Amino acid sequence: MTRRAVSTSAAPGAAGPYSQAIEAGDFVFCAGQIGRDAASGSMPDGVEAQTEQVLRNLAAVLDAAGCTFADVVKTTCFLADINDFATFNEVYGRFMTDPPPARSTFQVAALPMGARVEIEAIAIRNRT
Repeated sequence: MTRRAVSTSAAPGAAGPYSQAIEAGDFVFCAGQIGRDAASGSMPDGVEAQTEQVLRNLAAVLDAAGCTFADVVKTTCFLADINDFATFNEVYGRFMTDPPPARSTFQVAALPMGARVEIEAIAIRNRT
């Protein structure tokens, strides 16, 4: 199976030796996105605004791979503070289509650049 890197300037570039996403067959494996704005490099304050930006970044990476949130089958979500779960969940729900993807959500000790939210995703193309 051939692997191909996916990249877009509409989402923040990789900050290390990784790709924004990798295509492998019909699968698209998206690296974790934080709420940094691709154009300005800034990150909004607050979990609601950061979650919205994270999901816009993830949508841009998915788009570059020819996918949408409707193609996402699994997400893994990381929160700096699990007490932000309700706010995060409300924003997340606005972006996901029915049926929503399988999901795991964890509190972690810290995220890059002081982010409050990070989300990675797996999508599948050519669904029937």
